[in-house]
Amino acid sequence: MPSVKHATFTIEKTYDAPPSKVWRAWSDRDEKAAWFGGPEEWGPDEFELDFRVGGREISRGGPPGGAVFSYDATYRDIVPGERFIYAYDMFSDETRISVSLGTVELAAAGDGTRLTYTDHGAYLDGLDTPEEREHGTNELLDALGRVLAGQPATA
Repeated sequence: MPSVKHATFTIEKTYDAPPSKVWRAWSDRDEKAAWFGGPEEWGPDEFELDFRVGGREISRGGPPGGAVFSYDATYRDIVPGERFIYAYDMFSDETRISVSLGTVELAAAGDGTRLTYTDHGAYLDGLDTPEEREHGTNELLDALGRVLAGQPATA
């Protein structure tokens, strides 16, 4: 029987990098590809980024022989250097497992940057959960921090 679970979570991270560098890590295709994606053992992901209002971002990948996970986002609002908002769908193979609205806010914090990420999600039919999404988002934001520090994205 179809079901939906609604949830919101917020994650705050502080990076030892100026806001302009953190902004580029999100808005530049090559820089984002360095930290955004599945685990290394999944192999190379398909990745596209058109960072503008109305632009799309697509990422696909999965474990060898397993489901292909897809992230399909559309940017809805961008305030350069400060904030962007995007709507995104997550799929397992061809099955939509969630629909979400994500907001990224950046603010100077001394010589670094405070990033606030807020996610409002609708998790469908028990195929995804808010807990799994928050965990995965934390892992991605940690990978971003490693890349900003000049380290490999994987721990």
